[in-house]
Amino acid sequence: MTQSFPLYISILFLLITGLTLYIFSRIIQRSSVSHKMATVLAFLTAWLFLQAALAINDVYSTNLDSLPPKILVLGILPPFIVILFIMFTKSGKSFMDSLPLRILTFLSVVRILVEVGLLLLYMNKDVPRSMTMEGGNLDIISGLTAPLLAYYAFINGGMKRTILLVWNFGCLVLLLNIFIRALLSAPFPLQQIAFDQPNIAILHFPFVWLPTFIVPLIFISHLASIRQLVTKHKTTNSNYYGVID
Repeated sequence: MTQSFPLYISILFLLITGLTLYIFSRIIQRSSVSHKMATVLAFLTAWLFLQAALAINDVYSTNLDSLPPKILVLGILPPFIVILFIMFTKSGKSFMDSLPLRILTFLSVVRILVEVGLLLLYMNKDVPRSMTMEGGNLDIISGLTAPLLAYYAFINGGMKRTILLVWNFGCLVLLLNIFIRALLSAPFPLQQIAFDQPNIAILHFPFVWLPTFIVPLIFISHLASIRQLVTKHKTTNSNYYGVID
């Protein structure tokens, strides 16, 4: 199914993906696997190229009646299987604990640009209103508050640990909210909402990178942050990167 998108919106999502990859590379650079940074970046780049190839060749946008949806099996589930492995293995937990909390927090800044992009896609009738700020997607709050949290917690210092925890849990809820809205409005047999203007953008390049790359990285950034804030609180009463009890 050939679909035409305005060039400026496609360029915006290319930039968003590039920015996400750059910030995450800075996170990896300061983690326990920094010595394997080239391998990690090569893997992430290969994943991006794979998803681009699948979308460009209309693998995701044809045979939409198939169950389960191909984008779910080939694009969305694999990253979350990797996240589960990281969460429940000793080496994975060690990796999560080594990630720099300040940059994990700052990663959510990309969500500002994502929300702008979704609004532009809605205006072009490629996503439903329910995926925009106007339709109840408040994920932009996460992006707008991320630099403030990153500054006051890790540069200015003295932010309560509880505030960071609440912020991470809140951002996780907002992320799940838009993720569920995106899936339920996609033109699959399981579609529940937005039948008049379904979410077709995620089936095409470069917007396919949103659910298959950007969302999983933001998701694990919150999981890692929550884990660190909880475990560090249990093991020490001293300040942690400027965070106080």
